[in-house]
Amino acid sequence: MLKLHDTLTRAKQDFKPIQPNKVRMYVCGMTVYDFCHLGHARVMVVFDMVARWFRASGYEVTYVRNITDIDDKIIKRAHENNESIQSLTQRFITAMDEDSAKLGIIRPDIEPRATEHVQGMLDMISKLVEKGFAYQADNGDVFYKVRSFNDYGKLSGKTLDDLRAGERVDVDGHKQDPLDFVLWKSAKPGEPYWESAWGNGRPGWHIECSVMSAEHVGEHFDIHGGGQDLQFPHHENEIAQSEATHGCKMANYWMHNGFVRVDDEKMSKSLGNFFTIREVLEKYDAEVVRFFILRAHYRSPLNYSDKHLDDAKASLTRLYTALRGFEMEDSDIETSAIDWQQSPAAKFKAAMDDDFNTPEAVAVLFELANDLNKDKSQATAVLLKQLAGIIGLLERDPERFMHGDNGASNDLDIEGLIAARIAAKKAKDFAAADLIRKELADAGIVLEDTPQGTTWRRA
Repeated sequence: MLKLHDTLTRAKQDFKPIQPNKVRMYVCGMTVYDFCHLGHARVMVVFDMVARWFRASGYEVTYVRNITDIDDKIIKRAHENNESIQSLTQRFITAMDEDSAKLGIIRPDIEPRATEHVQGMLDMISKLVEKGFAYQADNGDVFYKVRSFNDYGKLSGKTLDDLRAGERVDVDGHKQDPLDFVLWKSAKPGEPYWESAWGNGRPGWHIECSVMSAEHVGEHFDIHGGGQDLQFPHHENEIAQSEATHGCKMANYWMHNGFVRVDDEKMSKSLGNFFTIREVLEKYDAEVVRFFILRAHYRSPLNYSDKHLDDAKASLTRLYTALRGFEMEDSDIETSAIDWQQSPAAKFKAAMDDDFNTPEAVAVLFELANDLNKDKSQATAVLLKQLAGIIGLLERDPERFMHGDNGASNDLDIEGLIAARIAAKKAKDFAAADLIRKELADAGIVLEDTPQGTTWRRA
């Protein structure tokens, strides 16, 4: 049985879907005012992997990942750019889609936008006010009354007294209690707004996910996911809003991926170690980045450095090298044909069923690659492609990976130089052959002479 670590219970739990053979999963997505960074890449890759494994395990999956397209940061950035909010957000949504496609992300089934669900937010806020969980302050804002929800803090493990004494509590003289958080913000001059029973305004951040998850996966659903940084206060506030409104448990399981660190320091713009996905992909192949993310357990901290990416590249190259020379059609690698009872497929499945233990699953791929280097078996090559493909790896032709997916004209230039080198060697002009090898090496091209001929890859 598949087990996953539930943040709420702080333990691994057997996964039991609400509806047989169906998984409904909601993941908090991006606020689209800038390019996606490495932390976003990890969320996208991790929950793409989770959805892929559920589907490979025979579940029908509804995967929802929202888009926040209205909030303070978006308004501020649009003003700084002298740009409309719609233009800004669409530009970065397009960039996000481009980045995620390069990382091999399968698009979520549903990608709701906050601005499309404002009426639902107004309806939920009205219910919370009616039930006594929310109130309008004298400045026009509507706040959630935290102390009215007895289970507040159950996800993060924080008590109300801890929160009251902590630095994270906002000082706002309009609140009845410093712990209360905003549901509806009254409009300020020059800001976008919607009409409401409490005057013109716009929604707070937390309310959007409570509404979008209820609409697209139900008031009570299987899995809620996101980055560890969202555990508090965002997800804590979601629980308070949703369970107070609907009177039922919000999600059966809460999954949070770990932080991304850079050279063992927290990634932040102030430290100057902040990297967008685009910046990283200028230096590294996108599949190398995906492999780097997946070979760490999703709940562990992920330490980014050039050294670790270089190592990931070398490791992924080993897997592709093992597959070189094998011809496979798409029909050969249909994952439905996998015999999960046989090792090493059984070992791969056991790893993935144990809280999505991708480091152990990747270790199985290397065992297969080692076997393939020895037995040169077509069946072993097919199984390696099948298992790796389930988590979005080794889906390219090995030569295309080795060649860096550059255009054909560039490849033809390289092939031409290789042909000239072979001709020079046949003519026993070894000085010319060595000169060509050096010219290619200086351009980052590594030649490998084998009994079957000369192959090349990018260094």
